Order: sequence, then C-alpha cells, then structure tokens
Amino acid sequence: MEFGSIAELAREIAGGGTGVRKAAEAYIGRIERLDRNGPRVNSVIELNPDAMEIADALDRELAAGKSRGPLHGVPVLLKDNIDTGDRMATSAGSIALEGSTAPRDAFLVSRLREAGALILGKTNLSEWANFRGERSTSGWSSRGGLTRNPHALDRSACGSSSGSAAAVAAGFCAAAVGTETDGSIICPAQTCGVAGLKPTLGLISRTGIIPIAHSQDTAGPMARSVEDLAILLGAMTGYDPEDAEMRAAGARERLDYTRFLGSGELGGSRLGVARSLAGKNPKILAVFERSLETLRKLGALLVDPVELPKTPRLGEYELEVLHGEFKADLDAYLATRGADVPVKSMEELVRFNEAHADRTLVHFGQEHLIAALEKAAAGQKSCRKARDANRRMARRAIDGTLRRYGLDALVVPSGGPAWPIDLVNGDAIEWGVDSTSLPAVAGYPHLTVPAGFITGLPTGLSFIGTAWAEPALLRLGHAFERAAGARRDPRFLERVEF
Repeated sequence: MEFGSIAELAREIAGGGTGVRKAAEAYIGRIERLDRNGPRVNSVIELNPDAMEIADALDRELAAGKSRGPLHGVPVLLKDNIDTGDRMATSAGSIALEGSTAPRDAFLVSRLREAGALILGKTNLSEWANFRGERSTSGWSSRGGLTRNPHALDRSACGSSSGSAAAVAAGFCAAAVGTETDGSIICPAQTCGVAGLKPTLGLISRTGIIPIAHSQDTAGPMARSVEDLAILLGAMTGYDPEDAEMRAAGARERLDYTRFLGSGELGGSRLGVARSLAGKNPKILAVFERSLETLRKLGALLVDPVELPKTPRLGEYELEVLHGEFKADLDAYLATRGADVPVKSMEELVRFNEAHADRTLVHFGQEHLIAALEKAAAGQKSCRKARDANRRMARRAIDGTLRRYGLDALVVPSGGPAWPIDLVNGDAIEWGVDSTSLPAVAGYPHLTVPAGFITGLPTGLSFIGTAWAEPALLRLGHAFERAAGARRDPRFLERVEF
C-alpha cells in the first residue's frame, strides 16, 4: 500500500478491504518506524491528532454509500507553511511560531477536505521556505530539525518542500502538497525521485499560505506518479476571490486533469530541447540524452536545440523582487493569525531569532530577513519596476521560443543528484542546470518527472510550458513516465553506494 497509487488506494478503501482508518494507521505506523526511528528521515514535523476521528467519519460516509470522489479517505501531507484550522501548528518550521495554530484552513486545504482527503499531518521544510539566511542547509528548520533524502541519508532532500518530497518518496503518504517561489517544488521532487508540479500562478489559491513574494509564490502537488499529481491538482483548484492573482485572472473552469493524460503516445507533439539551461555535467547530460531518446520513441518531434532569448539580470532582479515583497506579504499574513500569534511582524521575527540564536541561528543567519527590512525601508518603486521588467523578460523567453519553433513545451534536465548534507557550509549545488528560474519568474507551469539515476541518486526531466498549459504538460510527463519507468522505491542507505 505504501507505494501504491492514489487510484489503487482509493479502490482498497472504497472496497472495504482497507478502510480509511486502516490506511491512516498503516501510514502512521510507517512514519513511526522509518521517519521518527530507524533511518529517521525526519520528513513529518507533526501528525494530525484528529486523524483517527476524521478517518472514522470518512469510513462511516462510505458505509452509508457516500463517496466524495477519488481522494475519499486518501492520506495527504501538507508542507508546514500551509494553514490548517485545527490543532496542528503552522510555523514555516520556525520555533517563533511553534505551537501557534491558524484560525482557519488555507483555501486549498478546504478544497482537499471537501474532496475527502485525510490531512494526515504537516511536513518539515527549509525554514521560512529557504528565504531566511544565506548559505542555508536545505531541509533544516529550527522546529523540525533536518530532513534527509530517503535514497541516501547523508544526502540533501533539497528544498524548501524537503519534507513533502521525502515523505512521498519514502511512502509516508499517498501524496503531499509543497510550495514554490523558485525551485522549492521542482528541486526536492527531482532530488528525491518523485513527480512535482509548480502550476501557473493563479491556478491554486495562496490564501492561508505563509508567503515570500506574491508575484511568484504558489502551492503545488507532489506525488509518486503524474496521474496522482493530476488527481491532487484537480482537488486543490477553485476560484478564491481573496487571492489577488486569481481576481486578476478571473474565474476558471475547474477541471478533472486526469482526462488529459492520454494514451501514452506523443505523435504530433513538438518539444524544444533547451540545452542552454542544461549545464555541462556529463553525467546529467547522459541521463538527459536517454530521456530525449525515450521521447523520440514515443513519437515526439524534438527541436534540438532551441535558442532562448537572453535574460540579463534575471537573477538580480528576482532577488530584488523577493526582498521587496517579503516584508509586506509576511506582515499581512501574520495579521491573519490573530492577536495571539507570537511574532506579529518581520521586525519582531528578526528580534526573536536574535534572542534565541542558540536554536535559530546555529547553522546559518537571517540575511534575507534583514535585506527585506532594508528594502521595505527604501520604498517599493524599484521593486515594482524590477518585477515588471523581470516578468516580461521571462515570459518573452518562454512564449517567444514556443511560438518561434511551434512548440508544445520545453524540455530540460530538472537538476542533478543530491549533494552531501553540510550543516557548516550550507548547500553545495554544482549542477550547472537552471530549470526553475524562468518559469518561476514568468509564473508559468513546470513539471518534473523521474528520469534516471546517477550513482544511485535520482534525477528528473522537466517540461515547461506557457500559462495554463498544465493539461499539455501532464500528458507529456505521463507518457514519458510510463515509458521511462525511472522511479524507484528508496532503500534508506546510510550513504551513496559507488
């Protein structure tokens, strides 16, 4: 059951062979054995104390002949920056919010509950979604400690949705929800060997999610298959008038994304090989070449290479935007947590970290928080200018390339193998791959699917499209996934076997 699909688990639950309570108990037992003990992946920061009561209620509904759909009773984990209006804390991994609960569910959580999903618990993350300090260590938070890669425990799970990806890979849930500003779904998903989708900005509500920057933040599904991504994505969507990006885009039809998965053939599809984003690492490129050959055998026409327009200062402008939006967005979010929230502003958070440095600043600092305060004091005009220029540049790069070559999507390696965990010096990512920044800045969808292994460590293949291209990307990824068969269950090795 632990590595089965959502559809398989749902059939077992609905058929009475497993039941919601038994499924939840099985996952919790596995978490106790392997996440909190044994190899101690440390991906789950908190279990839902009401899980069994909710499971029993969902079982009673099934016994009465009522099913809410394909997610009825399916255990799902949420990243710990997503509000749940229950007894679980929402803390972004920070002890500054330890024990602090949200007054209501995030919009996407309410959608999942309506669909019958059982919110089993919260996952650990890179603290404050990895936008607290320079030279940070992915997967570490002051509240949750360090999440490890279940394929090799001495290796990073990447971040910031470290716990969500590791938990899915390790079979601690049927699927999970992560969030991304730039790379925080794609990197951990590909590094832990699972599928992940960063959707178009405005497809999933951000209401009730601890923010970094409204111009790039989004939640997205993480699962062991593209089909499971499609099921979870459909349940998470819906129009939320409180989300400014949704108001600007207007209400969109809610879709069953599983109907776009297709038969597995890709005849007629045109894919652009974005070699300028792929880096020069020969081991990563070898996996990439095998992936491209798989796509050719499926009938896809590859335009290889495609030339993307230059995007000068993209990273510089992006950092300015994130610093510029962070304080206002975080302060506005904290105001929704009520008078009892332990810190009520970014200034208070910085002071809290300084006062508790022996627990919060032990591995790295809070340079991004300080830079955000300084940027807010300097005014927002330059931030808005950088945001608009950067978004235009990223969208022209993607849309212009798709139009010029008549493409359905771009393909590029998602990244490379996980690096050794280093709590002293922080992350050491030397892949040379840049799959995430263009779609993150543009607000466009990005799908990663397991592609292969390098010295026993997973790597992924990315499909990048224009706005609202999720149906096309899911079809492409589903076909590739079935043909490549690259996902493996983790072995919880102490270290990489060379």
